[in-house]
Amino acid sequence: MDVIPIIKLYGATGCHKSNYYRLLLDKTKLPYQFLDVESNESYAEELRSLYENRKLNFPTITIGKKKLRNPYKEELEKWLNKLIPSRLTKL
Repeated sequence: MDVIPIIKLYGATGCHKSNYYRLLLDKTKLPYQFLDVESNESYAEELRSLYENRKLNFPTITIGKKKLRNPYKEELEKWLNKLIPSRLTKL
């Protein structure tokens, strides 16, 4: 059985793009963490640490060590399939 890398979605509950990615990730049935950077300062700091400019660039999705900043649906699908080959996903 393959190990599924940790999937994190850094966003905000009131952000329509964050909610869009939540719907897409829900469709995959893969486990992921939604980290609301507006309501939790430690999540915000974790997101800042991913970028040299230390800005709250959200939505950002991480799949293991791969970082995707506001990806197109097709790009997200490509990386999910590349990093989790046993779970070919069509979004």
